[in-house]
Amino acid sequence: MASLQNHPSIHRSFPPNSLPQLASQRHGTLPCCRRTASVPCVVRAEQAAPSASTPHSLGRRQLLALGVAVPGIAVVNQDSVSFAAESKKGFLAVTDKKDGYSFLYPFGWQEVVIEGQDKVFKDVIEPLESVSINMIPTNKEDIRDLGPPEQVAETLIKKVLAPPSQKTKLIAAKEHDVDGKAYYTFEFVAKAPNYIRHALSTISIGNGKFYTLTTGANERRWGKMKDKLETVVDSFKIFTVYDGAA
Repeated sequence: MASLQNHPSIHRSFPPNSLPQLASQRHGTLPCCRRTASVPCVVRAEQAAPSASTPHSLGRRQLLALGVAVPGIAVVNQDSVSFAAESKKGFLAVTDKKDGYSFLYPFGWQEVVIEGQDKVFKDVIEPLESVSINMIPTNKEDIRDLGPPEQVAETLIKKVLAPPSQKTKLIAAKEHDVDGKAYYTFEFVAKAPNYIRHALSTISIGNGKFYTLTTGANERRWGKMKDKLETVVDSFKIFTVYDGAA
């Protein structure tokens, strides 16, 4: 199967080395960061001493987002974040008017800050249960310009969404249309030495950006979380941002 990095359209779509830059952010993970009172908690990777929670022996409470190496992470005090009203029972809505996207996430997940990701929400007890948004510039106008769903999904999984050390498997990939805009949605698993993450991603192009939303859970909890995670991935929408808009 052809690689995105070797696909002719990629070199025209993404800035030089944009995918390698995303991939370079994967190699490192932090112990779980818990919030105490209303003070944000910050842990920096370079200060973390080698221990049983180093990247070579990650547990479910140490991984905050699949395939993302995080130089620093902070739990956000949600009192300072503006959220849209709850639009579905058990979920909260996020609308980013600046970057032009919206999505739902399960009630109770907390927002954390991870370098290289636009937004991340996760469960504080099961941090493999999370949703993240990433964007990179592109001069393409349609996700279909990059290739069919299976080809694009395979490349993103192997090059960006999972570390090279993890064994990955694409389960399904499909194209769907929302308000005239094409989206690719795919399901995959990534196997590490001591856990398997079952994930869903949706990708699309708009506003001169390539958007990726990824959500997932530990394989052992997939049966319980499947419907919620499908709601998250199906809720992702891109809307046009106009110059000068507030």
